[in-house]
Amino acid sequence: MGLGERITQADAWLLDKVFQPLADRLPERMNVLDVGMSFQLGSLLFSAASIIAVFIFNGIEDFSSMVFNILIWALCVTFFIGLCRMRALVKPGYANPLRHVLRGVRIVSIPFTIYTMWQANVTAPPFFQAMWFNALSNLVFVIGLYLISCEIRPPQASFKKDIWSRHMEKNGIR
Repeated sequence: MGLGERITQADAWLLDKVFQPLADRLPERMNVLDVGMSFQLGSLLFSAASIIAVFIFNGIEDFSSMVFNILIWALCVTFFIGLCRMRALVKPGYANPLRHVLRGVRIVSIPFTIYTMWQANVTAPPFFQAMWFNALSNLVFVIGLYLISCEIRPPQASFKKDIWSRHMEKNGIR
């Protein structure tokens, strides 16, 4: 088995054994796709806070770096808008097409998250807060991606109907 297959298996294991059970335990009124999209929005906010913190600590000293960070943030906003448009593809009770569409993004984002967490730990104190906002942004992004990739369970029948149908089946009433 090659490295690529092992990485894909690890991704499937994370999705099936960690995030899908978590998604299945969410209350019925909370759609896992909505929760995942909330994580994506939170990631954008942490990323914006990171850019603002760098600007506050560093000023406009390095203009090209600041423009680069803002362009990366705009790319993330574009990705979020694309995810919002693809929400219509996900139907409760059916296979989630985003599971396969986002596989590459999920796999690539994990090493970046690990790197930013490491970077936040070793960065000098003036940039400490800015780097942690960036690390949290990446962590929240990965969690959101995995939640978005989970299957959405179909809505359950109402409690009264379920009890009534059990009673009817028990007594042989059709």
